[in-house]
Amino acid sequence: MSWQGIEGHDEIVAQFQRALARGRLASTFLFVGAEGIGKRSFALKLAQALLCQRSPAAALAPCGTCEACVQVAAGTHPDLIVVAKPADKNVIPVELLIGSGEKRMQEGLCHEIGLKAFCGGRKVAIIDDADDLNVEGANALLKTLEEPPADSVIILLGTSVEKQLPTIRSRSQLVAFRPLHPEVVARLLLEQQIVDSPDAAATLARYSEGSLGRARALADPELWKFRAEFLQRLAQAPLNSPALARDVLAFVEAAGKEAPARRERARQLIGFAAELYRQVIRTLSGSPAAADEVLSASAVKLGVAIGDAESAALAVERCLDAIAHIDRNVHQATAIECWLDDLARLTETARVGG
Repeated sequence: MSWQGIEGHDEIVAQFQRALARGRLASTFLFVGAEGIGKRSFALKLAQALLCQRSPAAALAPCGTCEACVQVAAGTHPDLIVVAKPADKNVIPVELLIGSGEKRMQEGLCHEIGLKAFCGGRKVAIIDDADDLNVEGANALLKTLEEPPADSVIILLGTSVEKQLPTIRSRSQLVAFRPLHPEVVARLLLEQQIVDSPDAAATLARYSEGSLGRARALADPELWKFRAEFLQRLAQAPLNSPALARDVLAFVEAAGKEAPARRERARQLIGFAAELYRQVIRTLSGSPAAADEVLSASAVKLGVAIGDAESAALAVERCLDAIAHIDRNVHQATAIECWLDDLARLTETARVGG
């Protein structure tokens, strides 16, 4: 089911409806979950429901046509404050929170949220990219989060609890967004005409980790062309990890100048490797070959070299560790080089041991 066109989060809708019906809506929420699963859309639609002039807030059914709903949709509602990291910054500037220079505490989110609502109801603030709040920014929010103004709601969006500073975690009600079901991702890919075949949609959904955003990023022909060569080279024994690392890093850098795009491409390639080693485990256990010919052939070849499922399982774990390192913004080149070196050692140890 979907709420206001947002898929997969009906349990969270029910949670907010109960809180509003009881008059016990918290003042600060921390929305966490992978990119591309609907957190931002949910926060904006929640703001629209809370500010709607016709529909009661507890219904969470904004009319979409009143002046307030139209203004929220356009990003011009005077009682909705949205702060996000500028494209040219690595962190959310503290000036967006508490003002700058001589206007310190006279502008910015903390000042604006404390003003009386222009329309006489609630004020809502959304802090996007909360993962990118530094210590100074989190401390600037401290007083506002400890003593939130009456009739205000603050929503912070992040990818995980671990990436939030203690100042934020301890003063927010956590709302965890689950990954979307693969069938939902596949359907949305088709509906949004990102791909034009059910098979392609299913493939992207399988690798998306429940994120429509990641599925969109995967819809890149160059990525799949590189993947075929990448899997074949991973299946070689011995694995030439230095040469492969150079080519992987070059392909990651080709994703663009923005760090998130490069980070996402690195995750994609590591995810492909993890799937290869999982297929090795299935191959060694006698399961049917994968429908993906490149994956199946590479798994058979690598399975002969490795020889046992336990070593393949260790390789999967190492891939998952590498993804965690990428997500934590560890130096990308070092993370990729160490990851491929470890895979080479695992493969060679298993091959020689066998």
